[in-house]
Amino acid sequence: MRRSKDHRISFVNAARRGGSAKRLKRGRELVTVEGMRILSGIQPSGALHLGNYFGMMRPSIELQEKGEAYYFIANYHSMTTLFDAAARRKNTLDVALDFLACGLDPKKSVFFRQSDVPEVTELAWLLTTLTPMGLLERATSYKDKIARGIPANHGVFAYPVLMAADILIYDSNVVPVGKDQKQHVEMTRDMAAKFNEQYGKTFVIPEPQIREEVALVPGTDGQKMSKSYGNTIEIFGEEKATRKKIMGLVMDSRTPAEPKPDAEKNLAIQLLKLVAPAAVAKDFEERLRAGGLGYGDLKKALFEQYWNYFAEARAKRAELAANLDYVNIVLAEGAGRARALARKVLDRAKAASGLD
Repeated sequence: MRRSKDHRISFVNAARRGGSAKRLKRGRELVTVEGMRILSGIQPSGALHLGNYFGMMRPSIELQEKGEAYYFIANYHSMTTLFDAAARRKNTLDVALDFLACGLDPKKSVFFRQSDVPEVTELAWLLTTLTPMGLLERATSYKDKIARGIPANHGVFAYPVLMAADILIYDSNVVPVGKDQKQHVEMTRDMAAKFNEQYGKTFVIPEPQIREEVALVPGTDGQKMSKSYGNTIEIFGEEKATRKKIMGLVMDSRTPAEPKPDAEKNLAIQLLKLVAPAAVAKDFEERLRAGGLGYGDLKKALFEQYWNYFAEARAKRAELAANLDYVNIVLAEGAGRARALARKVLDRAKAASGLD
């Protein structure tokens, strides 16, 4: 099954809390002021990979040190393309294990399943009643999915409305996103503004902050790493299978002795820069550029660095998998905290629209 952009929900929101938010820095660096609220979500659409980790997970884990972090497993969103209930349950648990193993700290963040906060779907309905068809028809993500042959069900079409509810239900006012998700924030702004115009000031109008620094991780074929393209390297892949995948990376036909003046463009070098210490990656790049380094040796080094990079997380994941009661408690407690916040915004929207 092909999925566009892994259906990743890669927004990170800084929200006002009681008027105490401090001035937010803009630009290439993410907001670093105290008191911000951070929100990010990812779909349980399959095994998480290096693109998920460097593009969304690691930045989110780093941001939990800088504010009030809300991270969710977007299992409602997964229903637009995944129709196997057992697979959804397994994938949802796997995402929880992966995130916790990679460093998400439930003492510093609120971690929950999207479906455990049903207020978001109720808010999505309120937004749907004022969302023009034309706005949804212009969604790049919708057109991209149709072009890829994904069935045009209502969930695929209305996907941006649920995403808008995810953002608005936490009173978010700054939304740092990758370039490919800027349109979703713009659509959220349109929906919020239309609701405010119809029923009075209800929602904070979020501002997009483009995250230029988000890592673009190449897949095994050189395209952006994505489950849609079948070119992923899993974070916690089985050792033998992952080694085979990395050793199978396609290189050009130049001999080891030939200099490679474009060494920085080499796929293995690009991946090595993500998982190896900077000095190690630089050494391999310089050796490849000068000539004398074989592609086989380079790919062996890449696998070793990748395997070592996630060694600690791999051990922690095994411990978590043996203690699922703890994982479920983390998710349940996170959902309780998230619902308390979401309920306030939903009640405000219902009162404004005469549903109180």
